[in-house]
Amino acid sequence: MGALTPARGPKQPQQERSRATRLKLLEAAVSCLAERGWSGSTVAVVAERAGVSRGAAQHHFRTREDLFTAAVEHVAEKRQNAVKAVAHNLPPAGSVARTWIIVEELVGLYTGPLFRAALHLWVAASDEPPLRDRVTALEARVGREAHRTAVALLDADESVPGVRETVQGLLDMARGLGLANLLTDDSSRRAKVVEQWAKVIDDLLTA
Repeated sequence: MGALTPARGPKQPQQERSRATRLKLLEAAVSCLAERGWSGSTVAVVAERAGVSRGAAQHHFRTREDLFTAAVEHVAEKRQNAVKAVAHNLPPAGSVARTWIIVEELVGLYTGPLFRAALHLWVAASDEPPLRDRVTALEARVGREAHRTAVALLDADESVPGVRETVQGLLDMARGLGLANLLTDDSSRRAKVVEQWAKVIDDLLTA
């Protein structure tokens, strides 16, 4: 009687492997875009970083534009979900400490690798007409979701005059801090600005 063949574990379903490959490509694309910019981020470079073949990359994303717009949207969604999760561990409502944490998290949307990657995509879109419409639409969706997230976390009543504009101003300010952080470590000044904006928002919401 021959030797027993070792039992093999269950094969990973094709659909699950496909999702895993797609996820690797999306995260590798964001890293490449943040580090290399648009000109240095080709499908081949992303595929190599993700550890997959170029053919596999093109199976998931037909064009370079498909890959990078999907990548930025994917990480934007992850970051939005992380910010929303903060709601479960906040100080009591009505405290400036709660507002400060929320403002800091919203600023974080614009000061990490995602913002750097998105900025490279915006710059590329300004010179690439086929990319421009897609990035404009993507930015509009991300912006609307960021605004909805801010309103929900702050429990802001936008029917009150000035509240909607102040929340949008907070997000515009956060984008500006993100730009300032691209060239130098702006964390010290950013902390002071966040503290002041938390007071402004808190005063408005409790008036």
